Amino acid sequence: MNKATRELLEAHFDTAFAAPDGIKKLRELILTLAMQGKLVAQDPNDPPASQLLKNIEAEKKRLVKEGKIKAPKPLPEITPEEVPYALPQGWQWVRLGEIGVWKSGSTPSRTNSKYYGGEIPWVKSGEVKQGRIAQTEESITELALKECSLSLNPKGSVLVAMYGANIGEVGILDIEATTNQAVCACNTFTAFDEKYLLNLIASLKQYFISQGAGAAQPNISREKIVTTLSPLPPLPEQHRIVAKIDELMARCDELEKLRDEREQKRRSVHSAALKQLLDAQAGGNFTDAWQFLTLHFGELYAVRENVTELRKAILQLAVMGKLVPQNPNDPPASQLLKEIEAEKKRLAKEGKIKAPKPLPEIKPEDVPYALPQGWEWVRLGEIGVWKSGSTPSRTNSKYYGGSIPWVKSGEVKQGRISQTEESITELALAECSLSLNPKGSVLVAMYGANIGEVGILDIEATTNQAVCACNTFTAFDEKYLLNLIASLKQYFISQGAGAAQPNISREKIVATLFPLPPLPEQHRIVAKIDQLMALCDTLEQQIDASTRKQTSLLDVVMAQV
Repeated sequence: MNKATRELLEAHFDTAFAAPDGIKKLRELILTLAMQGKLVAQDPNDPPASQLLKNIEAEKKRLVKEGKIKAPKPLPEITPEEVPYALPQGWQWVRLGEIGVWKSGSTPSRTNSKYYGGEIPWVKSGEVKQGRIAQTEESITELALKECSLSLNPKGSVLVAMYGANIGEVGILDIEATTNQAVCACNTFTAFDEKYLLNLIASLKQYFISQGAGAAQPNISREKIVTTLSPLPPLPEQHRIVAKIDELMARCDELEKLRDEREQKRRSVHSAALKQLLDAQAGGNFTDAWQFLTLHFGELYAVRENVTELRKAILQLAVMGKLVPQNPNDPPASQLLKEIEAEKKRLAKEGKIKAPKPLPEIKPEDVPYALPQGWEWVRLGEIGVWKSGSTPSRTNSKYYGGSIPWVKSGEVKQGRISQTEESITELALAECSLSLNPKGSVLVAMYGANIGEVGILDIEATTNQAVCACNTFTAFDEKYLLNLIASLKQYFISQGAGAAQPNISREKIVATLFPLPPLPEQHRIVAKIDQLMALCDTLEQQIDASTRKQTSLLDVVMAQV
């Protein structure tokens, strides 16, 4: 490696530390330089790779003569147009099949219990990524080895995963082991460094992934592997390359550890600061906690995870009455509840809603924290009419394709819902358990992966049974409810845990305790949340821009090597 290349590689360590995927790219660069003969200096006294190939050929013939291997099929001749770049003096292009015996394995029949639980390790493709393979999840018996298409690969064999998500992963056996059909094993000839092959295969991972693309399950075959073109250095240089790769990868490991420790410290400090903020009472403690965040703002919010936690904290501060100052001139929440109660009675009298069932009384032990003056603890069912929907029969084509929007739980996470994937007809609305929820209704997803997601209707719409809709009474800010439900997401997830499909019910939602501020304060809270969430958006955009800049800088430096 010449001085200029070495200096550029050294520069990469600092640049890679800053870029999000910089260390990963640095590892790839190290392997690329190694396979181009640019990582260590060549020694003119090394016997050339052509001599190594002669030694390998002589060993092949001996093993065939002794009946230890079959005579290998001839590999395609290497043509000039195949060669991707020029190699250093003494190196040679070869095909992978020339430097060892390659065998894939098989899976003994699962119906035969006599094949499993023996003393012979059996490697599956997911285990190859361990790097050094010293143990396996499953083992097979001598009977399986005898009766199935399996070979016992010696210690030092290099394994390549050929199927699915692990395609191109590489490992090396620290034990004797068999493999399944998704793994190809290479027992290199003695005149070869198996650790060089390990690094060579690692450098070819993206190539193997590209070769396996297109199928329902991406895969490469033994045939594709053995015909793959690879650079072959002299044996002494293989040893030097392996040693240099080990040294540089160890530095990458140190960088990763250092960066992980820095990120963990940053997250821990941020979590502690937010906890102090949430736990603080009004006055000095709260001010001190907020000033700490302000003082370290740039450092703490250089990572997306902290911005995500800040969003949660903003909502939590809002519902604790800590986000905006209280105004003693606001009519108290108790007055708001009286107005809501009067509206309920009017709507029930007019036949527009059913008289609601009484909700459980709020006991002192139910209350999680003290509220500011003028606030009240209430249950969600007190501030609006909550309805879940249904799914009209799919066998009746007259129920679908109408003009009435129909919201499914996966669409709730849109936040503002102005259109839906499917619509239903007036007939479905008339004949099925459905309600047309007015614009401004707040929706909560109740089932599965979307549990606790919240949205607000910008249109009139119905919902399926996995969504609960709240039409708030007029003396209430539906955007405050939207933010309130968002702050309750983790609570709803915890309430829905345990079932095969996590879910909450309308009954659980309406019985949920929540803090009710005076109506004017609801408006101020919503305005402040909007302002701070916009700040979070800006922070995330800045992080993304910084990430792109760091990645671009790394790419420029890499391109010079």
